[in-house]
Amino acid sequence: METSTALLLVLLLIISLCWLLTLRSDKKHCFPPGPRGLPLLGNVHQVDKKAPYLTLRKFSEQYGPVMTLFLGLKRAVVLTGYDTVKEALVDQADDFVGRQPFPLLVRATKGYGMAISNGSRWQQLRRFTLTTLRDFGMGRKKMEAWVQEESKHLVAGMAEHKGVPFDPVFFFSCSVSNVIGCLVFGERCNYDDKDFLYILKSVGDFLRFASSPLGQLYNIFPRLMENIPGPQHAIFARIEELRKFIISRIQKHVETLDPSSPRDYIDCFLIKLNQEKDDPATEFHYDNLVGTVVNLFFAGTETTSSTIRYALNVLMKYPKVQEQMHQEIDSVIGRERCPRMEDRKSLPFTDAVIHEVQRFMDLVPFSIPHYALKDITFRGYTIPKDTVIIPFLHSVLKDEKQWTTPWSFNPQHFLDQTGNFKKNPAFLPFSAGKRACVGESLARMELFLFLVSLLQHFTFSVPGGPDSVDLSPEFSGIGNLPHHYKIIATPRN
Repeated sequence: METSTALLLVLLLIISLCWLLTLRSDKKHCFPPGPRGLPLLGNVHQVDKKAPYLTLRKFSEQYGPVMTLFLGLKRAVVLTGYDTVKEALVDQADDFVGRQPFPLLVRATKGYGMAISNGSRWQQLRRFTLTTLRDFGMGRKKMEAWVQEESKHLVAGMAEHKGVPFDPVFFFSCSVSNVIGCLVFGERCNYDDKDFLYILKSVGDFLRFASSPLGQLYNIFPRLMENIPGPQHAIFARIEELRKFIISRIQKHVETLDPSSPRDYIDCFLIKLNQEKDDPATEFHYDNLVGTVVNLFFAGTETTSSTIRYALNVLMKYPKVQEQMHQEIDSVIGRERCPRMEDRKSLPFTDAVIHEVQRFMDLVPFSIPHYALKDITFRGYTIPKDTVIIPFLHSVLKDEKQWTTPWSFNPQHFLDQTGNFKKNPAFLPFSAGKRACVGESLARMELFLFLVSLLQHFTFSVPGGPDSVDLSPEFSGIGNLPHHYKIIATPRN
């Protein structure tokens, strides 16, 4: 027992000495300033576990737009404000192109796929994915037709409740997932498919876990969390079911593949895999196919469905905004014709509301963390290789220099004095630069077509009235997730 105690004390002493040397090194090499932390914990004990973005905002007021935090033993540099984030991700794009091997995503994808890869793997997979998704209609007429068709299923499903309160999560998850499913799998699933519904719930539960205090701890101390009891093990078991679901779909594609007539993303990947099977430098292999499809499923399902759900929360909170959208949609499209993307330019207020929903929601406040693949010089500071880099998107979407009323929901942020839509360069909910979301154009299309279709047919309210709607996040971590409400979808006669 005495020997074990002595070894533990020696270990703690070594860690403390390393920590002190790190602090001295910070001064010597002109690293960005930041709050002092503790050995092992770093600054973790200072972070608000329920709303970590509030802590970073407070720190940035004291330490400036480029600051250092320690998440456990891991150094992280936080970039705050529109000017700082743009300078890094756009003006110095090549320096900041790295992606952190995010422990939760590494565990879910087994380290493969596009989202958390770097170097040649990332370049090959991203280029192929962007090209393939565009070929299959992402952001174009073919995809528009898919979203329009899915919106009819969504409206029909909601109409069945006939004004009785219900939870809309199921409908939004199914609709959005079916759109990405058309691109990736070449088909949609029925809303009563039990396997499909189980997979959707698994994706949603994973994102909620990732945004919980336990999920944040997993990203900081993954080895520790792997070896102690907790809900993380059940969550990862569910993700393994998702992987099996995807693998079964891939196997069906292998058995029915016609190289002369690819049906979807998986077919195109399999064709590329066969073409480059003898190339030792290729990244087109089975593990990367599974990992990338997992990436697309995560990115293409829960994020967009949560944004649609938050948009309804906003409209139930502010019924006058909803009424003005109704009037504009009625005057331009009516209640019978399917909305089209070309209608957006004739619906400036509706477009402004959708943009303001994304800005105010602040879905991914920290972006997906970047990574220093080499020593970086930025604004006179040194950011060492292997540093986690956090482009603090919350500080961009709430930047007081860029938005008139950043802390209020205000569609006028996207309207000029004559009521026409106006862009704002600080609107970066999909991040910016070379790591910006590959599905941005699809997400924009879905948000517009789904929401306009819903408002053509329904007036939305909540049983407790507007004052019962809380627009602050229910969970905040990797994502700001909206509160759940049963809604009333009253048909518009």
